[in-house]
Amino acid sequence: MSRIAIFSDIHSNLPALEKVVEDATAQNVNSFACLGDIVGYGPNPSECVSYMQELKCVCIKGNHDEYIQDSFDLAHFNDQAREALEWTRNSLSIGQKSWLASLPYTKRIGRNMLVHASIDSPEQWNYVRNSFDASMMMQKQNTPLCFYGHTHIPVIYEMHGSSAKKIKPTQLNIKKGSKYLINTGSVGQPRDGDTRASYVIFDKIQNSIEFRRVEYDMQKVVNEITATSLPDTLAERLQEAS
Repeated sequence: MSRIAIFSDIHSNLPALEKVVEDATAQNVNSFACLGDIVGYGPNPSECVSYMQELKCVCIKGNHDEYIQDSFDLAHFNDQAREALEWTRNSLSIGQKSWLASLPYTKRIGRNMLVHASIDSPEQWNYVRNSFDASMMMQKQNTPLCFYGHTHIPVIYEMHGSSAKKIKPTQLNIKKGSKYLINTGSVGQPRDGDTRASYVIFDKIQNSIEFRRVEYDMQKVVNEITATSLPDTLAERLQEAS
């Protein structure tokens, strides 16, 4: 498969997910990969899991996919986070939760790596927020490219030597001899001030990465959140992309 759409952090936002897949298909993408957090925050957890199962794309596990497991203790979460996670748990079938639990923490696609949070101890859900964090992570990176999510902020880090340099997330022509750490941003809850869904296309023939932003019916999702017992702050955060 020469053109792969890679995305992360759907967060139970079905309209955003559908538009990303529609846009990617129009760009002649022939395979898909998801970096985790299919559920959490949004109003369509069951629908998003079913959609991903039908899409048959490569999937790895995110922290929210783990938190919604009935065996996971939510005692240390604040009240709003716990309410949202409990609501999501109750919205998923046993089979859907089992499927999410079965996802791996990391996966290689060809010569490259997929993770949700970090390469080192991926089950601890550490954040890569800046060039220092990226440098530490990339020293453990043994693949040319590593795609990740978790922060909901699209960014590229390039390493040629011992330190990582931040690059604007637009179009990237991959240089031989460099390593890249690429955050695809979030499909369902962007946090970079841009409310549009974010994903990337990796072209293995052209050796390039393209970041794409896609409009979707955000108001529909906001209305659905407010119609549930999910905290209203989740709808507000979606509108603010923060």
